[in-house]
Amino acid sequence: MYAVIKTGGKQYKVSAGGKLKVESLPVEVGGAVEIKDVLMVADGDNVKIGAPFVAGASVKATVVSHGRGDKVMIFKMRRRKHYRKTQGHRQNYTELRIEGISA
Repeated sequence: MYAVIKTGGKQYKVSAGGKLKVESLPVEVGGAVEIKDVLMVADGDNVKIGAPFVAGASVKATVVSHGRGDKVMIFKMRRRKHYRKTQGHRQNYTELRIEGISA
């Protein structure tokens, strides 16, 4: 059984027992999260697709950790104008462990 959820403006395919890194959530480590924005639930041949969300479906998860992703370098340059700018960015994330999917 798996589901497609939406969180942080992105879509993720999740199944029970899996781990997932999503955009930072304001929940403490060890806290429970219930995601109700479920776009699709599939259990073998039984597939439910929402319009836009599946009614009554939710995904329960536990927060494992918070962290910061790898550094992404941003480099801007204008040729022949003697302009160069370098900047780095590290995005915050929350790691979730999927406990169960209810359809």
